[in-house]
Amino acid sequence: MPYITHTNGQKTHYLEDDFTDPWKPRETIIIQHGFARHAAFWYHWIPILSRNYRVIRRDARGHGLSSSPPFPNTTSYEYNVDTIIDEIVDTIDQLKLKKVHFVGESTSGILGCILAAKHPDRLHSLTICSTPTHLPPAAQKLFAFGYAEWSTACLKLGSRGWGESLAKIPGTVSMPDPEYIEWWINQVSLSSSEGLAGYADFLCKVDCTSFLRQIEVPTLILAPMRSAATTVEDQKAIQAQIRGSTLVMIDAAGHEIYVQNPEACQHAFLSFLSRLSGS
Repeated sequence: MPYITHTNGQKTHYLEDDFTDPWKPRETIIIQHGFARHAAFWYHWIPILSRNYRVIRRDARGHGLSSSPPFPNTTSYEYNVDTIIDEIVDTIDQLKLKKVHFVGESTSGILGCILAAKHPDRLHSLTICSTPTHLPPAAQKLFAFGYAEWSTACLKLGSRGWGESLAKIPGTVSMPDPEYIEWWINQVSLSSSEGLAGYADFLCKVDCTSFLRQIEVPTLILAPMRSAATTVEDQKAIQAQIRGSTLVMIDAAGHEIYVQNPEACQHAFLSFLSRLSGS
């Protein structure tokens, strides 16, 4: 399986799909998922995207098959936003790419905004999907499921137990189909409880609000209409701060709009990329 090994010793797992014409130049899209999910969750975007783009799906730190430092962190690993952003840039470097289209879903959209503000020279574009600017105390309390901290809930419940708890909250898991929910929980359980705990602790400290006005790369906002994590008003406020950004409202049942209404999301995304290329 493909991995990127960073200078800090951590490994990032990714999936790659490329069905473009081999004699033609093509651009690359990097997709990064939200909390507790991983690269495989975006399987249904691959057929339509990979025909014209090289698509890299990246497992975030502590998710899927990517490594994670011990939690609580007893190593020299600096678990902060600079480290996480530097690892994304290092992924781009090790893939020998100059620029990419970055797609960040939910909390990875927060990171995408910071990436775009700090490293605009590495992005053709930014797309954020169901993305809040930060996770307020109310959201952190929700994800803690009665424990003192969100990270404690991940450790005590385990990744499977945490996923089962989240699946019971309306507006979170994508579809009511019991078979899908079972698959969703099984996939969440692939991440270690320690990996999720460390990332949860990290996310509690991340806020992209101050970076929004610095973003100059073309930006698409795929906005959920009924998310438990971000409101329509929140999404409009983000658009107001990112100069020239495009806001597309997606009519879906909850937060994971990329699953609930993938066709609308994909159409908006590909139309956005088409406008950028002038085609």
